[in-house]
Amino acid sequence: MAMSTGGNTGGPMSEINVTPLVDVMLVLLIIFMITAPLMSHTITIDLPTANPKTKDEELPVPPLDLAIKQDGSLYFNDHQVNESELKAQLAVNAQKTPQPELQIRADKATEFKIVKKVIGDAKDSGMVHVGFMTTDAPKG
Repeated sequence: MAMSTGGNTGGPMSEINVTPLVDVMLVLLIIFMITAPLMSHTITIDLPTANPKTKDEELPVPPLDLAIKQDGSLYFNDHQVNESELKAQLAVNAQKTPQPELQIRADKATEFKIVKKVIGDAKDSGMVHVGFMTTDAPKG
């Protein structure tokens, strides 16, 4: 409670009481002094060093081509295969490092459930890179 010592009695006091402000600031200062060293923990890691004189002679991996006709027949790299042969081919190619991309070309009239089944088989065999091939839109 603020008290005035003379002059106008009963009027508002024009002086700011800084004691609570100083108390709060000192408490915050102590809290920050204690917690600041705790927040500066470091983790040391060994980063690899790059050697610009060495070159990666990695050749690009040719993609795998899978064509799906309207009747559901499958052509893996232009050779007709059945579903079990396709699963075997996908399992073999999924183990390669780096893994080739499977590019699917489906006929426009092919039912989506056939394409979905092939994508599921590719995922189950471990294929990560699956893409779709389309034709260019007609111009004009």
